[in-house]
Amino acid sequence: MSSENTDSGLDVTPRRRPVQARSRERVETILQHAAAIFHDIGVDATSMSAIARQSDMSLASLYRYFPNKTAIVKAIAERHVEKVESALRDRLGETSLADAVDVLIDLFYEFYRTEPAYSAIWSGVEAMPELRHLDLRELYSHARDLDARLEVEFPHLDKDKRWTASLMLPRTAGSILRLAVTLPEDQAKNLVRELKGMMTAYVQALVS
Repeated sequence: MSSENTDSGLDVTPRRRPVQARSRERVETILQHAAAIFHDIGVDATSMSAIARQSDMSLASLYRYFPNKTAIVKAIAERHVEKVESALRDRLGETSLADAVDVLIDLFYEFYRTEPAYSAIWSGVEAMPELRHLDLRELYSHARDLDARLEVEFPHLDKDKRWTASLMLPRTAGSILRLAVTLPEDQAKNLVRELKGMMTAYVQALVS
């Protein structure tokens, strides 16, 4: 992302909180069109003018909702985090720990591949302080859920070792899967297969 959009001093708070149905629809339209453009040409190549045109509104109207492009990126990224956190909790609740590695890696991989603009936005996570904060929030949310599950099923595990594993597993999976979605399909599938094997072996060693 360009320096214009990564300045930590930028205001990234939406200017108008959508209360009325019409305002919520306008925000939804903006975010949907922005995500589509980010997905097609990337964040850096996208201008506020392009987002306004695609959203069928004037640039002045767009600025009434979002002060800059970074605020739009952050809003879309927050939706990504909320969706994946919800999906993870749903799947953890219905999946045995023995099957959890395969199920959850598949879930994350499909989300990363199909969610509009996911790769375009999160590839710049290190360049944008707001995304780094969201990334850490997502990591700790996943880690707390996993730690709670491990504590119930394997109460003999040392709590420090359990927490370290709970942080490492989602971080490792997320990093490798974000790489996988940038590769040709055959290479991505090989990488996902090896990731599953590596993480399954680690979990088995952890709980034995």
